[in-house]
Amino acid sequence: MRWCPGSVLHLQRSVRLRLCCRRGRNRLPLWIREIWAYMRLLVRSLCFNSLTDSDVVFDSIFEPVFVTVDYVTRWFGMVFVCLVVILTSSIVVIAYVVLLPLVLNTYSPAWIAWHVCYGHWNLIMIAFHYYKAAKTSPGYPPTERNDRPFVSVCKKCILPKPARTHHCGICNRCILKMDHHCPWLNNCVGHFNHRYFFSFCLFMTLGCVYCSISGRNLFLDAYNALERFKHMDLEKPGIPVTGMGLLIGLLPSGQTNFHTPAPPYSFRDKMIHKSIIYMWVLTSTVGVALGALTLWHALLISRGETSIEKHINYKEAKRMAKCGKAYKNPFSFGRLNNWKIFFGVEKRSHWVTRVLLPSGHAPHCDGLTWDISPVKQDLIPV
Repeated sequence: MRWCPGSVLHLQRSVRLRLCCRRGRNRLPLWIREIWAYMRLLVRSLCFNSLTDSDVVFDSIFEPVFVTVDYVTRWFGMVFVCLVVILTSSIVVIAYVVLLPLVLNTYSPAWIAWHVCYGHWNLIMIAFHYYKAAKTSPGYPPTERNDRPFVSVCKKCILPKPARTHHCGICNRCILKMDHHCPWLNNCVGHFNHRYFFSFCLFMTLGCVYCSISGRNLFLDAYNALERFKHMDLEKPGIPVTGMGLLIGLLPSGQTNFHTPAPPYSFRDKMIHKSIIYMWVLTSTVGVALGALTLWHALLISRGETSIEKHINYKEAKRMAKCGKAYKNPFSFGRLNNWKIFFGVEKRSHWVTRVLLPSGHAPHCDGLTWDISPVKQDLIPV
């Protein structure tokens, strides 16, 4: 076989051209090449196969937006936690410095005992459950090989997913019985801290409603007092004198030094009234917003499902309705049993020791395997 000099020259030129192209590409920064490769992958994913629908196209187009939101939420998690601690601490300081002396001086001994006992119990429950919800791991599926059953494989973790397990884009890992990612906790709400999260919401709502109702009259008095202070500041002391415009500047200096009398209220009185208004507005607002969230989660717990499973079950019910079938949540055991399982109530005394008092007991299951409703109708006969 003979080599043609022209073909050899053509081969050398083509190799040099390819090397130059590769060098030109390598001159671009790494982050530009990564973005370009990511955008090409997104475009190709839009026409990947015949199973592509509008949801896949929407998720592919808005994937950069979702990634940005997850990144910002991950960064601002500690900011939200500090904000919760600061706002709650400010209400506690106002209660001790402003409200407690008023209660001790004006209320009867029975009402004093009620406010002191209930207020401290509510504060302990809020602090305990918030700390446990933020610090307790929500639960993660095992990464090593095991014989545990699973329902699918996570496309991002490339690991087996047990039932009721979902991937969190903010935590960047799968969560057992995931409900949602809470930025106010800087943590995911999953199998092992779901009870702490709901208890925190419940007792925080009760505390805000308690402060809003008990402080309503104080709020009205403080608001009216501040309005009086404003009118006092607008009123100028002394008697107006007319007809002396030409004499201004001719009088001796000793006769022109007029001193304004001190206001009938002090700076401390003004700050006390403002702190009462601040406390009432904050607790009323948080009580309404957090109360709605608590009622929503209470409804989900009664149905034996999480926030994510709510949407999944809704779609599944619609799909089976088209086939003439009725869908039943396999993880629901009835309203009362769902609450027993959620709080870990195994005997009657647990309604007090595990619900109304701080308790760090583990949940009912391990989060990897679950009982199905037709198998056991009454798990806890209490």
